[in-house]
Amino acid sequence: MLPQRHRKFTRDAGSSLHSAGFVQETNSPGKPPPLAIRSPLAIRAKDNILAQAERDLLDWLCARTPDAITPDRLTGFGAAGAAVVFLGYAATPFHPAFFWLATLGLLMHWFGDSLDGSLARYRRIERPCYGHFLDFSVDVISSLMIMLGVGLSAYVRLDVALFALVGYYMLWLFVLLNCQVSRNLQLSFLAAGPTEFRLVLIGLNCWMYFGGNLKMPIGSAEFSPYELAFCGMGIVSMGLFAVNVFNVARQLRVEDAVPKQPGRF
Repeated sequence: MLPQRHRKFTRDAGSSLHSAGFVQETNSPGKPPPLAIRSPLAIRAKDNILAQAERDLLDWLCARTPDAITPDRLTGFGAAGAAVVFLGYAATPFHPAFFWLATLGLLMHWFGDSLDGSLARYRRIERPCYGHFLDFSVDVISSLMIMLGVGLSAYVRLDVALFALVGYYMLWLFVLLNCQVSRNLQLSFLAAGPTEFRLVLIGLNCWMYFGGNLKMPIGSAEFSPYELAFCGMGIVSMGLFAVNVFNVARQLRVEDAVPKQPGRF
């Protein structure tokens, strides 16, 4: 989905989302409004397929999380999950059952990465600048660990995994650049976000475990269908980067244009 600029948001004081700092977009008639979070730094908008179901689950978890569990500890838990993903994938050349360890790591990563900010907002202890900086820094490291693990796995080459990682990083760079110029943190594209990406990886793990070492001849080389899937992810990410950069640049050129006045240069 292409980013929207100058959005209007409202708060519903009677909703559970209000207590957690969430707002809903109101300028999209005919479609459910994407969830969004207003902060001093940016408005985080999510209109991915699972956004509402994930939001309900996170609200439920926030209300039941023990006081001893803090947002920072959840961030660390999510990073530990990424390390488990790396170890699981890297061990699959020894036995395919380690794909299940990688899947467990993805669930751990989702739990820590998705709940840390939600818990901070729920408890009203958010630190916008610190949280924003730490969250995105850990995301960069976690993504690297996950995709390096994929490249060391039994059925995917390292260069293919790194190609997919480059595409992901390019799209992530667009997200940060667009946030800088519009204060809009667009977290989903084509109705998919980080949660859907993890589910795709889990699906690929199941496919690799049950499918085994499949090969397809393409020209003079052989590729596994899993490698083609990761190549597709990289190509789609790069395409989304190019299309979104073009559209946002065109919008910014119009917005920044200063009408010329007679007698002035």
